[in-house]
Amino acid sequence: MEFILANPVEDQAEGLRRLLRHGSPHIITVVSGSVGAGKTSAVINLATALARNGKDVLVIDENAGANNLAGTLGLSAHRDLLDVIRRDKTLDEVIIPGPDGIRLLPAGRGMPVLGKLGPHDQTHLIDCFDGFSQPVDAILIDAAPGRVSRMLSLALSSHEIVVVVSPEPASITAAYALIKHISGDHGIQRFRVLLNRTVIETEAQMIFDNMAGVASRYLAVSLDFMGFIPPDDKLRQSNRRGHSVIEAFPAAISATAFRRAAEMLTHGPRCEEEGNESNEKGLGGFMQCLMQGSQSQRQHASDNSGNQNGSIRQSASNNPVKQSDRSSPIKQANRNSIAAKGSKGPVVRHV
Repeated sequence: MEFILANPVEDQAEGLRRLLRHGSPHIITVVSGSVGAGKTSAVINLATALARNGKDVLVIDENAGANNLAGTLGLSAHRDLLDVIRRDKTLDEVIIPGPDGIRLLPAGRGMPVLGKLGPHDQTHLIDCFDGFSQPVDAILIDAAPGRVSRMLSLALSSHEIVVVVSPEPASITAAYALIKHISGDHGIQRFRVLLNRTVIETEAQMIFDNMAGVASRYLAVSLDFMGFIPPDDKLRQSNRRGHSVIEAFPAAISATAFRRAAEMLTHGPRCEEEGNESNEKGLGGFMQCLMQGSQSQRQHASDNSGNQNGSIRQSASNNPVKQSDRSSPIKQANRNSIAAKGSKGPVVRHV
């Protein structure tokens, strides 16, 4: 009889992989206050940079429709997280292999129902994620735009939020309003900010400094500067082709900027979660906490809608709005500060 001796080095490596598989992955939700800030492009390029740096990356796309992340990459997404919830497909069958070893989970139809699931469906979904066969070091979420994302209430210490903002005043206004909403409703007090389509570093730094100063003063929120992405032609070409600029044009200045931003995610400070973290670890714990947050978010929205009409009427009668107050201060430029800085960029002011 021939005996096959085990390789102790390979066994030890496999044991380490199994151990890490059940650890807590780094969870990064990428948001924007409005459509058009470049959020999906940022997710694609950050995921590519992390994957090329040796990370096992799972991208969850919370957007439905032809312009979602799978459509942008030219991938066929016939199934969704909802099919896993309905037990029509396994999680492995729904996840799509992408470039550079990235895995993509379409979830635009499944995310909205997470807060409505009963105990049996919750247990089923947790078991599906807990039993996922592939290792995951990082989860990037291409969040639904604005305040509708189910990821905003995720209470895990390994979770952080990246806000993508462009130099346009409307984008800055929407980004600040989203930060205010998330910090006020979900208790998150630390965010990363990535300036997109910004030509020079001084402009990006000025916009960030204005946002950080107002957020610190009025919201008690800390913002971390993640860098800026210049609007070079190579990035536009790669977007049209459905590729990351890192893959299509690795020497482009925007590719270098995305690699630096990904490096910030790997080595920079993580958000400190103020909420209650799930005792579970791994992907199962991630999904358990996500469903709990979705339920709380749904209940909070229901409570607010029930009280909104009466509160608005009472506030209107007690505090009539003057015509001069109708313009949001965050949309106004502080001309004196701009002149002192020698820049035409907008200065963020608290709403």
